[in-house]
Order: sequence, then structure tokens, then C-alpha cells
Amino acid sequence: MENNDTKILALYGLALALAAYYLRSGQKKNESTTPALIGGGGRISRYLASIHFIRNAGQVLADGYRKHPVGVFRVPVPFGNWLYVACGTTRVQELAAAPNNVLSFDEALKEASIDYAIGEEQLHNPYHARSIRGSLTRNLGRCFPDMRDEIEHAFDDVIALKGNKWELVQIQPALLQIVSRTSNRLFVGLPLCERIQIIAYSLLKGIPAGRNKEYLQLNIDFAVSVVVRGQIICLFPEFLKPIFGPILSKRNSSLRHVLKFLQVMIDERLEKEKQYGQDWPERPNDLISWLLDNAEGEERTTPALAMRVLGVNFAATHTSTMALTNALYDLAMYPEYIEPMREEAERVIAQEGWTKAALTDMHKIDSFMRESQRFNVGLGLFGVVRKVIATDGFAFSDGTTIPHGAIVGVPGMAVHRDHGLHPNADTFDGFRFSRIREEAARTGHNDVEVDSEEKAASGMFNRHMVSTAPDHLVFGHGRHACPGRFLAATELKAMLAHLLINYDIKAEVKGVRPPDQFYGFFGSPSPDGKIWMRKREGL
Repeated sequence: MENNDTKILALYGLALALAAYYLRSGQKKNESTTPALIGGGGRISRYLASIHFIRNAGQVLADGYRKHPVGVFRVPVPFGNWLYVACGTTRVQELAAAPNNVLSFDEALKEASIDYAIGEEQLHNPYHARSIRGSLTRNLGRCFPDMRDEIEHAFDDVIALKGNKWELVQIQPALLQIVSRTSNRLFVGLPLCERIQIIAYSLLKGIPAGRNKEYLQLNIDFAVSVVVRGQIICLFPEFLKPIFGPILSKRNSSLRHVLKFLQVMIDERLEKEKQYGQDWPERPNDLISWLLDNAEGEERTTPALAMRVLGVNFAATHTSTMALTNALYDLAMYPEYIEPMREEAERVIAQEGWTKAALTDMHKIDSFMRESQRFNVGLGLFGVVRKVIATDGFAFSDGTTIPHGAIVGVPGMAVHRDHGLHPNADTFDGFRFSRIREEAARTGHNDVEVDSEEKAASGMFNRHMVSTAPDHLVFGHGRHACPGRFLAATELKAMLAHLLINYDIKAEVKGVRPPDQFYGFFGSPSPDGKIWMRKREGL
């Protein structure tokens, strides 16, 4: 990212200084009789409590969940708003099922200032979600050979271990590059295979190779900046966000840079469709084509489509990197899981080869990934988040009402550590979910691939990695569950299987896991953590 830390810190300080102006105002927002967990006094004490919450959100939410396991409580956030926290599986279902004209997911994202980074149009017209949920998911099997090829090349290039000696690897930055390369192999592809052709084609056409370092770094920087800069923008009062949001977001500069790589490619696609329609000969099977399947009107322009590619990259890169980082930290902490999963991966691949369908039979790997997601912080502390847009508020079935304009969320991490929902919830149990599937098989329930929204929502399959449930909110739940989770699960399981087969790993310090980091409502496994790695003997 750009070296403008001084400017960012100055604006950060200005945002805090403006709190004094706000505290003198008499504005009231989102008042309610719902119990306040902290900051229930006057405006100044509430503001100070909001700063405490931002700095200690994970602990505050865990404490609140213990006090109100099936209730609703509220905590203050800067500049007078209240954040409502709903607990209990019944409330999760009611929030997830509410229509968009009552509770809005898109408006909730705007509260995190995401719109300044990716553009308001991506929130109000998320047609890309249809492209991901439909075309991308349907083509995962067809595109898997490319994904597998990129995983192999990316690990060799990024984690370039020499011989079979143990080396200390700072894992999150490495995985960020690997995940970005793998995702972009599907999103923009490799134009040609031969190196000389890639150079010539890139110079003549300006089209990015899937391994173009500058293009990949642009997407990585953008993904990181959306979260970090969004948190800073959130510190400004609403009336100042339109002024400072565009300055801090990097949206315009990111768009200019990405057009350097994508403009000619998208221009050619639009021209081909104008001449031949959507099914023109040799139409590439990639994200840009899938976006064009659903884009209409002003969205069918080169800048708009390029911005969608950046937005999808943000969602795909950041979350998958966090998940795989957590999984490797867990694998290093609990090495007893390595051999059973390695044996499973080698056996399945020997029988079926490297295919997407083969991943379905890797039950232990699927379970380990799901448990790692349950046990650790992902990207956010909330599993379901909505904004109340109905003018008369939102009422739960027990009569508890959330006022118009308020944000209401479910504390995902607290739910995942609830002993009433997950036996021995504070113990990492990598095969927790594969045992459930084995028991289901013993009782006559056939286990099939979960490759659609309908199957993922079925109770019969609700222990697969991609499945959502009121007690498992990693991918959200309900109508706004993550549409890209099928891509994420395919990538992550393929990467973990590749790691197990080709590498040995162990913790930097035996029994010590690098500490997680938290930034307001967001969390992350340590970006600085290291693990020991080596190539396996004979490979």
C-alpha cells in the first residue's frame, strides 16, 4: 500500500478531535429500553464506553453472550449509535429470514464504510453475487484442473524451500499471495502458456497473466485496505464521511491501476458480445464472462466491470487467507491430525486423482477446516449483521423490538464457543464433524457432495464445511449467506491436501500459537506468525 501513514494518522486524530463537537450536540439515535451492557449513562460516558468496546469488542461480546445467552443487549459505538446484539438460535433464524425491506444486509455493510472502498453500486446492486452463486459454482468442476495447476505452481514459487531442510516461514503473507494467484487463475486466467507468448501478448494487448506480480499485488493491497481504511472512516461522524471517505478509500486509484491490466480484455469482451451475443465462439470461462451474464445498463462498462473484479477479489482473497492461516496454525499446534488427514488425501487421490469430486471424499480434511473456522476468529466478530430499515422497527417473536436505523448482529465467535451448542466448545476437535457424518452413514443417511445452496441448507448435510446453520455462522446464514463459500471450500481443501502431501510442518515454538489480532469489529490470525516447514523426503 502507499506510504501515506502520516496523512492517515492526521485524519485519524482529526476524527477523534471531532468527538468533542459531537458530544456537545443533543442528537439522540436508536434509543431503546433494551438493556445496555456498558455505557448506559450520559453522552460522555457512552462515548468513552464506545472506545472501550472498539478496543475490546471480542471480550465485551463474549461477556454479553454469557449474561444474555437467549436475549438481546446493546453496546455503544462511536458518535451516539447503539449496536444491538441478538443471541439464541431462534433469533438467528428470525434475523436471517427477515425480508430485505425490513432488515438490510447491504445497508449494514455501509455502516462499516465498505461502500467507500468498493462503491455503493456494489451494495445496492450486488448482481455479482448471482454470477458467483450460479456460473462460478457450476463451473468449479470444469475449472478445477486450472485451480490445481495454480496451487502447485504458487506453492513452489512463493514457499521456495531448498531441499528437505526445515525453514521458518512467515505464513500469512505467503498464503495471501497463493490464495490471490489461485483465485485469479479462475477470475482472469492465463492468456497463453508459453512464456514468450505471454510477454508478447501482454505487451500488445495489456491483458494480465494470472501470475502477473503487479496485478496480484494490486488486488492484495486493495483487499487489505478495504478493512483497515474502512475502520478509520468509521471513526468520522456521518456528515464528514462523504468528505474523507473517498480520500482514504483508495477506490479511485485502485480502479485506475486495475484498468491498466483489464481494460483491453474487458473492451474486447464487450465488443465480441455486441457482434455475436453472449455465446460467441471461444468465449472464455472466467469471472468477467460470468459477470457479463448478469450485468445490465451502466454496469456493462469497462470501469464498472473492473471494479466488480476488484470487489470479488476482496471477498475471495481476505477471507480464504484468514481461514487457511488459522488451519495451518492449528495443524502446527495439534500435529496429531497430520497423519490421519495425509493418509486420507493420499488414499483418495490415488483412487480418484486430483478432481473436485475427490475433495468430497476427504471427510477428515473437510471436518478439520470447519472446526478451525468454528474455533478461531475469521474476519469479523459477527456472523449475521443487518440494519433495520423498516420505519416501525423490527420485532422478534417474543416482542423484543429493535428501532429503525439500528444495526443488529449475532456474535458469531460467542455462538461458536457455546457449550450448549457445541460439546466441549473450548477444545479444538479436528474430527468433530467427520464423526457426525460417520454416524449419519451408519444410520443409513447417504453422504453426497454439497454443491448447491439447496443442499447446503438441508439439515441432512449441515455438518459439511460449506453448510450454514444457526450454530455455525462462518459464512453467515440465510438469504445473505456467502455466495462464494463453494469456491472457498474447494480452494481451501485442495490447498490443505496439497500441503499435507508435499510438506511437513511444526510450530515455531511447540505448543504456542501466534496470538490473534483485533481491529474494532474485525479480527485476524497473527499476520506475523511463523511455522517451520520442509519439503517431505523423496518429493
